[in-house]
Amino acid sequence: MSDNKTPTPVPPSDTYKGWVFKWTNYIKGYQRRWFVLSNGLLSYYRTQAEMGHTCRGTINLATASITVDDACNFVISNGGAQTYHLKASCEVERQRWITALELAKAKAARMQAESDDSGDDFPSSSLAVAPGQGGGSHNSEVQSALRTLGSKVEDLSTCNDLISKHGSALQRSLSELDSLRLTGEAGDKIRQVTERATLFRITSNAMINACRDFLTLAQTHSKRWQKALQAEREQRVRLEETLEQLAKQHNHLERAFRGASQANSSADSKSSAGPGKGEASDEDDENEFFDAMEEAPEFITVPADPQFHKRSSSNISGFNSEMCSDDQSLNEEPLAMNQEFPSHELVPLKKRRTRIPDKPNYSLNLWSIMKNCIGKELSKIPMPVNFNEPISMLQRLSEDLEYHDLLDKAAKCQSSLEQMCYVAAFSVSSYSTTVYRTGKPFNPLLGETYELDRQKESGYRSLCEQVSHHPPAAAHHVISDRGWTLRQEITVASKFRGKYLSIMPLGTIHAIFEKSNNHYTWKKVTTTVHNIIVGKLWIDQSGEIDIVNHTTGDRCHLKFAPYSYFSRDVARKVTGVVMDKNGKAHYVLSGTWDEKMEFSRVMQSSRGGENGTEGKQKTVYQTLKAREVWKRNPLPEGAETMYYFTALALTLNEPEEGMAPTDSRRRPDQRLMEDGRWEEANAEKQRLEEKQRSVRREREREAANQQTSSQSEEAVDEDSYTDPSLKNAPHDNYQALWFERCKDEITGEQVHIYKGGYWESKERGSWEGCPDIF
Repeated sequence: MSDNKTPTPVPPSDTYKGWVFKWTNYIKGYQRRWFVLSNGLLSYYRTQAEMGHTCRGTINLATASITVDDACNFVISNGGAQTYHLKASCEVERQRWITALELAKAKAARMQAESDDSGDDFPSSSLAVAPGQGGGSHNSEVQSALRTLGSKVEDLSTCNDLISKHGSALQRSLSELDSLRLTGEAGDKIRQVTERATLFRITSNAMINACRDFLTLAQTHSKRWQKALQAEREQRVRLEETLEQLAKQHNHLERAFRGASQANSSADSKSSAGPGKGEASDEDDENEFFDAMEEAPEFITVPADPQFHKRSSSNISGFNSEMCSDDQSLNEEPLAMNQEFPSHELVPLKKRRTRIPDKPNYSLNLWSIMKNCIGKELSKIPMPVNFNEPISMLQRLSEDLEYHDLLDKAAKCQSSLEQMCYVAAFSVSSYSTTVYRTGKPFNPLLGETYELDRQKESGYRSLCEQVSHHPPAAAHHVISDRGWTLRQEITVASKFRGKYLSIMPLGTIHAIFEKSNNHYTWKKVTTTVHNIIVGKLWIDQSGEIDIVNHTTGDRCHLKFAPYSYFSRDVARKVTGVVMDKNGKAHYVLSGTWDEKMEFSRVMQSSRGGENGTEGKQKTVYQTLKAREVWKRNPLPEGAETMYYFTALALTLNEPEEGMAPTDSRRRPDQRLMEDGRWEEANAEKQRLEEKQRSVRREREREAANQQTSSQSEEAVDEDSYTDPSLKNAPHDNYQALWFERCKDEITGEQVHIYKGGYWESKERGSWEGCPDIF
């Protein structure tokens, strides 16, 4: 143990650290562990590097007992649940730990006893300072200082008790030695030690008496200081109230002046304006009120109050909602946008629905349907709507934009590495909507589309189209006014394995940012639905994601840990590391895919710690304090009866004006299921499948006549391939309407990319090229 560092003497602080040997088991015996004593809690770690992320155990000293075994060993126990057998490297070090532990135990017990009435300090002063914005902080600072002084005085009192206790023990030991009646040099030494101990006790008593006098003097003067400080606070509150009244009078006078000016101007133009103009005067007056507030912000002390945002949102709700949702440090840009576009051009946003009909409780013999489906593709299984949820796969794909604000924030980042953190959080956030969603979305019909126009609310427009039916593939394109574009083509491969269902999304997701020209790509992980036959359905995500910035070479490796009954990690855990093109780590990501993600800046990394599962050494990262980058939105009230839809999902199937004839909102079987009419929905689903079969047969006949059959395999109907006459038939040459097939320059894959024209057709109201699929 030559590398052990002896802990420094116990300082007058709340933290004490050092290496101590801890008994583990009869095989390994005592092992060296890093112990940290802080705030009445004794915690230990395997290494100092673990302090940032993994605590091996903690014991509360308030209810613990501390006993000494021998010169170097001591035991800490809280009554049976936790017991630490510890051994110091020497007797001096053990005594330092015992002193620190006894001090911390006394303080923890004292804090626990005072916790019930800790909020009653200075109640009158707290109430008096409430109207001001600065008084409360000063009050808390003073109370904190007083509490600190009181704590230090209690520490001195505890030290006094310890000195008395150990002094008495020392005196008894010396008396016992003296009773032995030793002679010669030993007797002289004992007398010398006795004299020194007596002098030490006299000096200690003098120091304690001086401390007691200081405490009495401080308590006497502190009352005077508190009275003077309270008087100053009350005077400050009166001044703030006066200033607030002046601000209100200023606003009132300015509004009155503008109102008089408008009245004069409206009287001059009354003959030409007509009698109907006077009806809008109240609305204009309200608009002027908000303008006055914006022009004199230095007099308004509550712009961050939620009531202010709530009221002003009636005029500029589009931008205010953006201001509330964005990160606090990024509020400048929405304000600039608010000045760029005049408020009179904004139109009130559509009030979207917050409920759908409750899910009916229909019984179904699951085994009779599933026993013949083991090993088959999910797209080839004829499923009733009882297993579905009332949205299509296109709408489910559009639901990835639930947390589009992460891409908005990423577009504003100056650093590509920090931007990567937001992109990684966005890739994880798309799975948070699946945690309770065990229903199967409707397989889209070939040529089916879905638009999600949120340009006025959130600045983006999304379009999905089913470009292939077997394998089922959907192309997705999103363009945002906030400086980013998202595109993907997802093909879903699924297998039913009896006890669980595996869903493997195939395809690459692209995110491109205009300002920095950064181009990111990644793929999705495998989704597994467990307990298909027996038990409650539950969903897990597992696999790894590599996010690559093709512009800078930065990479982020995310790992979705599969659920394991024997794992001590938190369920649904996601970890990741953001590295530059040279492989140097800059950020560490951690969290869960169903709750939140955090990122920490890496200060230092080193190879060390215990070996991993494959015998490789783990990399230990020393990071700064973690910052939250994403958190899941709470589910709407009553979500358990509405298929566990999020607030966005509840609006996805809401009918809208001007949508294409092929839009998923127009799909009749899906609409009937949402309304709770499942028997009619099943009949309508069979009709749509038969219609799609006949259209497919006609296309294949034309393809056979023209000898231009396609090489791609596509399914005949939505959920099954049952017509034996078509198994060897030539495939049709179907082409998507809004997307064109080409080679991706980044990945080299053959993908469908948006070719334009959809939103222009919507503005014209011209849908001549759309097929009749419903």
